[in-house]
Amino acid sequence: MTQNPLSASAKAGLRRELLAARRALSPETCSTAAAALAVRALELPELAGAHTVAAYVSVGTEPGTRALLDALRSAGKRVLLPLLLPDNDLDWAAYDGPEGLAAAAHPGRMRLLEPTGPALGPDAVTGADTVLLPGLAVDGRGMRLGRGGGSYDRVLERLERAGARPALVVLLYDDEVVARVPEEPHDHPVQAVATPSGVRRFGP
Repeated sequence: MTQNPLSASAKAGLRRELLAARRALSPETCSTAAAALAVRALELPELAGAHTVAAYVSVGTEPGTRALLDALRSAGKRVLLPLLLPDNDLDWAAYDGPEGLAAAAHPGRMRLLEPTGPALGPDAVTGADTVLLPGLAVDGRGMRLGRGGGSYDRVLERLERAGARPALVVLLYDDEVVARVPEEPHDHPVQAVATPSGVRRFGP
């Protein structure tokens, strides 16, 4: 995979700026945003009509997903959550409610909460109707800026290899919808973004 040094550098600078803004958010702001995000995300037809949703448990000052996970489960959706593997790839397990989450047993990764049910294998994500992606920003073309760890790049490559076409939705704060995100050849656009104030869909 060829990397564009200029795009990679621009991404790194934008990541630093966005992460600093998130670190400055108060707990009250994060809690209010998480409750609103759950309501707004469920307005998306990509989620309303989904039977299986691959999601994630937010950490720190990420846009909160806990209320959304419970709302999806209450709506009868099958929710898959990631298990971080030692090589940064992702396995998946079903979400059975808050009591079924535990701190990840990876050195240096104790902030992560993961499902305690049986692992379903990395390919389980290919059966999802919608995949919720973490991110730091999205632009008007639907290009997403991730955190740079590469885990979700692998997920997107796996979906492509399998010929799977789930809806891709990124969850962000309102001011993280930006004019332009630096992109590289391996980047994939998303179909929609949900923020606390509303939803926006991209492309056809």
